[in-house]
Amino acid sequence: MTVIFENESGRTFGLPLESLAGEVLETAMDYMECPYETQVSLLLTGDAEIHRLNLLHRKIDRPTDVLSFPAVEYETPGSFDFLEEEGVDAFDPDTGELLLGDIVLSADRIQEQAKAYGHSVKREYAFLIAHSLLHLIGYDHETPEEAEEMETLQKEILRQMGIGRS
Repeated sequence: MTVIFENESGRTFGLPLESLAGEVLETAMDYMECPYETQVSLLLTGDAEIHRLNLLHRKIDRPTDVLSFPAVEYETPGSFDFLEEEGVDAFDPDTGELLLGDIVLSADRIQEQAKAYGHSVKREYAFLIAHSLLHLIGYDHETPEEAEEMETLQKEILRQMGIGRS
């Protein structure tokens, strides 16, 4: 897995943010049984920039915790079968890695939500990365059934990493 990581927020929370992101993403893709090496871009920014991006791309005029920009539209969430069969242009021509897309996180929201939910910044950061990765591979939470499925997957990914709410 290649993670193209940029921290324009300047905040570290005392964590190895880049390596932790890679660990979450790798654990998630292994859990999802992805048969490919993958690539993700991750930007850690602040409320002002994520607000701008949210307005630009979603027409929502407020900051958010995470934005996901998938590189491919998945017919079935978490199913990678169609990628080669249909000749989808989703692979980096130089590395052969499956391009999953871009994740943008707000460092401001991470800190605020960790405090509000009563868990660590590490847990909130890891949770938002797992959540966004699931969006990149086709999952959503528009219906109660979809939300329940995403929640189950997120919990299992974090459980495998030993990251809980406490």
